[in-house]
Parts: sequence; structure tokens; C-alpha cells
Amino acid sequence: MKNPKILYIDNGKNTFPDKNIFLDKLNQLGDFNLIEDGSDLSEKKRAEIIREHDIYITGRSYMSVPGSIAENPGRLKYICGLTGTQRPFINLEHIEAGLLVTNWGDAPADGIAEGAMALLLAVLKDIRPQVEKLNEDGWKLDADKYVGGTLKNMKLGIYGLGVIGAKFVELVEPFQPELYVFDPYVDQLPQSCQRVVSLEELFSKCHGVAIHAGLSEETKKSVTASLLELLPDQGIIINTARGDIIDQKALFSELKKGRLRAGLDVLADGDWLEPGHPAKKWENVIYTTHKIARNNFIKNEDKLDRNEEICLNNIERFIKDKELHYVMDKERFLRST
Repeated sequence: MKNPKILYIDNGKNTFPDKNIFLDKLNQLGDFNLIEDGSDLSEKKRAEIIREHDIYITGRSYMSVPGSIAENPGRLKYICGLTGTQRPFINLEHIEAGLLVTNWGDAPADGIAEGAMALLLAVLKDIRPQVEKLNEDGWKLDADKYVGGTLKNMKLGIYGLGVIGAKFVELVEPFQPELYVFDPYVDQLPQSCQRVVSLEELFSKCHGVAIHAGLSEETKKSVTASLLELLPDQGIIINTARGDIIDQKALFSELKKGRLRAGLDVLADGDWLEPGHPAKKWENVIYTTHKIARNNFIKNEDKLDRNEEICLNNIERFIKDKELHYVMDKERFLRST
């Protein structure tokens, strides 16, 4: 395909990457059209514009793909995602109609895995109560109440071994924990990991569990009260995936009693706690408000971010009629957050 027509329709929040290096490369690949504010476009008009293009790029502030595109895509053949989340903005019908759909693949893996590792170490070492003790002009923690811990020989469970879970394993391996993995969709595990056949086995074997699964009907509230009860006293839950994977009421019950410890980047029902919620004061839990990997003080205007690299590479592969990376087929779409 020569000189494809490429489109992005922003919703007016102007979060499309504005790096010259990214925009220049897009324009080199084809005829790129950026509509900076499509919030006033009717769905019918938006569909008409999309049908005039071969490739539609999706991102944090783009306008969703109308359902009618599945029945009549026009020129459109490929929806290229700059982010991971696709489900709120495209329908399964688009994939079933034969449109190619990709997302950002492993782009967030480093940042989120690092965040999960930071939370795990901070919770394990009782960092929050130590800081609060010092802020109150105290000094040492009560050794009978605060048990600390080390990763060496810790039995650590991994729920979900996608690109983020796999990166987390790479980070934690040098600390020499015993690693157990539950993921029925992964055929091959890293050499350091042992497979378990159920969540019951994972939680009963481990001192702590790090959650890296996607949110789906299968995984929603799959971490139940009965599973949490299998963890030992002072056991640890780390969740940087999606809050709704855990039965939050059950988890909060365990945290309120002080029986478990947790590091939570995500929460159920919108990733927030209302003002005055008592859970904010529990010193056995650290919250990072779904920001553990979103910000970076390092700004490289002359270098592409990983999601931009993947986007450009996939568009180039599409033009050359090569196999695309991180394709969202029906199965992956249904299992993805």
C-alpha cells in the first residue's frame, strides 16, 4: 500500500503525542490527518470521516469508532492503538468484521512492573508505618507488631503472566524468592517459576500474591474472601492490574483487622476512595492512586516512547503487508482490560 490515509480524531483534550519526531515519522508513512477536536462531530459524521481513511489511530483522548463501521468500514482496514485499553472504544463486532486491531503491547510493562516491585518492597519492609512513626516524632516500630520480611525464600505468587507479569518476574528473580504462577493462557513459564493449576493452590502456597491479570468476566472478583483467608498472617497483596479483580470488601475486611498487608495502585469502582474513608488511615496498606507508571520526569523529545515505536512499527508493517504485533483477536479482546 502506497501513501495510506491515516487519521486521529481527538476529543478536544489534546493528548495526542506532539513530539515532532513522532509526527514527522507518521507523515513519512502516509497522509496523516489530525482532527484536534472532534467532540462536536455527530456519530454519523465521524463514521463518514473514518471511512475515508485506511488507518485509524486510537489513544487516550480519541473519539470512539462508531458501531456502524463494522457493517460498512469504507477504506478502513486497520485500527492502531497507542494505549492498551481498547474495549471502551471499539466493539467486538469491529474485530469480527475483519478489521485489524492492535494495542500498545508491552509499552507499559517496565513502568508498571517497577511500580509493583516498589510496592512489594515498601509493604514488605513496613515503610509506611515507619515513616508515620517518625512523623509523630517516634523512632523504632514495635517488633511484635511489625514483622517486616525479605524476598529471599519468600513464596511469591504471580496471578497473570502477560507482558507486565513477565517483566515483574525479571525484576524480582535476583532477590531469590520462590515464584509460583497461575495463568492458564500461558504455555511456557520462565525457568524460575513453578506453575500452579488454580488460584486456590496459588494462595494456599504463598506468603504474598502480585496481581498482573487483565480484567474480564472471568477474572472479575476472582480474588475472593476465601482465597484471601488462605494467605498467612501478615501476608501481602500487590495489585497494579485492575481493582475489580479483587473482592474489595473482603480485602478491606482483612486489612482493617491488620491481618494482611497490601500495596494497591488500583481500587474497585473507579480507583478512588471518598473523602474521609477510614481505609486511607490504615498503615498496613500503601495506595498509589493508579499513577504508579503514568508519569515520568524524564522528557526525551528526541526519542520515541515505547508505545509510539510500536504504533509506527505496526503501521509500517501494515503498509508492507507484514504480520502485525499485538493483534487483538477475539480471544485477546475478551481477556483484555
